[in-house]
Amino acid sequence: MLLDDIHQPADLRLLSEDQLAALAEEIRDVIVRTVTTTGGHLGSNLGAVELTLAVHRAFDSPRDVVLWDTGHQAYVHKLVTGRLDRFADLRQAGGLSGYPCRAESAHDWIENSHASTALSYAHGIAAALRLRGELDRRVVAVVGDGSLTGGMAFEALNNLGHSGSRVIVVLNDNGRSYAPTVSKLSGHLAHLRLNPSYVQARERVRDLLRGIPGLGEVAYSGVHGVTSALREVVTPHQFFEALGIRYAGPFDGHDIASMEQALAHAAEWDGPILVHVITHKGRGYAPAEDDDVQRLHDLKVQPKVSNASGIASVAPLSYTDAFTRAILDEAAQRPELVAITAAMPGPTGLLPFQSAYPDRFFDVGIAEQHAVTAAAGMAMAGLRPVVAVYSTFFSRAFDQANLDVGLHRLPVVFVLDRAGITGDDGPSHHGVLDMALALGIPGMTVFSPSSAEEVPVMLHQALSLPGPSAIRFPKTPAPQADAVGHEMRARTVRRGDGSVCLLAVGKLVRAAVDAAEELAGQGIDATVWDVRVVSPPDPAMLADAARHALVVTVEDGLRVGGAGSHLVAAMAELDDLTGPVPPVRLLGVPRRYLAQGKPDRILADLGLDGTGIAAAVVRARAVEQERASSH
Repeated sequence: MLLDDIHQPADLRLLSEDQLAALAEEIRDVIVRTVTTTGGHLGSNLGAVELTLAVHRAFDSPRDVVLWDTGHQAYVHKLVTGRLDRFADLRQAGGLSGYPCRAESAHDWIENSHASTALSYAHGIAAALRLRGELDRRVVAVVGDGSLTGGMAFEALNNLGHSGSRVIVVLNDNGRSYAPTVSKLSGHLAHLRLNPSYVQARERVRDLLRGIPGLGEVAYSGVHGVTSALREVVTPHQFFEALGIRYAGPFDGHDIASMEQALAHAAEWDGPILVHVITHKGRGYAPAEDDDVQRLHDLKVQPKVSNASGIASVAPLSYTDAFTRAILDEAAQRPELVAITAAMPGPTGLLPFQSAYPDRFFDVGIAEQHAVTAAAGMAMAGLRPVVAVYSTFFSRAFDQANLDVGLHRLPVVFVLDRAGITGDDGPSHHGVLDMALALGIPGMTVFSPSSAEEVPVMLHQALSLPGPSAIRFPKTPAPQADAVGHEMRARTVRRGDGSVCLLAVGKLVRAAVDAAEELAGQGIDATVWDVRVVSPPDPAMLADAARHALVVTVEDGLRVGGAGSHLVAAMAELDDLTGPVPPVRLLGVPRRYLAQGKPDRILADLGLDGTGIAAAVVRARAVEQERASSH
């Protein structure tokens, strides 16, 4: 296999055109075989095979800086930079990250997987190289058309053009982000790549130039100037060149030789230049090519679940499924309800809403900040917006949630999917900050359902509030509950003898119950509360907790500034508190970046499963008993 002999990008430059074509197919085979086992980003990488090979043949990584926006398209990059032997462990605990990772390779400059950032990195790195006098090094940013729906990308483009930075932007245009790309610019790009007038005129000119006796090659070398003039005639407004960024293309993103030549020419340009390539997401794998929604952008490998008879059972209901049903029910009763998402209609469960209420659905592209402020405007004008985003992406719009929604006390509902420990996607996707962020916004009501049945109850309550609210839930299967809470009240799950009170948030209610059962075997009778509403917390729950000898809070969010500290502060401020706040232990996620792994395993390692919580209670009781005896 040719891929076995590719240990660094320089090895690619030894291959013939036929060998490169064979290597591309080998790479696709490796990616399909691996990702269909481990899960991961499939379609985006299959579409970027030839593009990656061309980039690494044209530039000298890592001396030349190659940046991959979002990292969704970096598996091929991993394979040609010496990581084939570890690729089978992609996204597994202790294995390769699903995104570029600085700890893995000198070829990985950035590892944050949030979109629309690479152009800003490129601007900064290019400025540093210029100031250090390293003018022979190139900075290359590979950016998808979906990333160009994010405002940060436009801010960077503006600066690149203004500063004249020597940055090569490779626009990987497949017409999609997660789903089909939503932007006017993407429409212009599509027009350009499909416009027969431009394509035919360009090819006619090139053929004519080649045919000039004795001057053909010289004339052909100047064809870029000719095609620039043609573009002005037969294409829409030249957006990039208006910003001061030279435009070249479009080129066939699966023609290595064509791209390599274009990149070599771009490297000589004294300023920022964008090389526009057209690729096909999911290329070479029929199931991806046939997926009209997302081209198997990310492939989720579901574990096989069997019952005692060995017959496969129905997959458990997810919190996202429960939200889908709940928002459809609410929309039928509330014509003012609208739904907003940032390029994630499928993963956030809004596709059925989009189908049922297309005029009330808004996909703004990868632009969370815009989504939130647009929601604020909608709320000001009498609508009831529901903004559904991943928990990890909520942090991108915190300023807007705080000052555009919170400060104006607007009734925007944030639905934060994938909250808590998410697992295989690693540190950039764990949703551990949302609780602390939301609790820092004055007037924000924060709900955390412990079961699928709680989601519709909480959404209904949130839509009746006069101000902002957030409902956060994980991507793991939702437990089915026999009982649910009501309105803004907490729910007693288990009544103990007053020795220990466990205040559990969201999915960790189940772990707290497991801990209580384990503690019962040791003679410790614990009370368990399902907090349900973290802010404002139920005063009855706090008063009951204050009557216990020990209080332990349990959450799957950041422990520092999270739910536990918020509940304890509220307990201390109770008007009818008859004595001091009892000893408290806060259990949650520590302030560090957590690598990929299965959520249950990570939670167990953090002491946030039943056994870990029970052990923490036993330790805390021992400490308090020792303190009491020493006095």
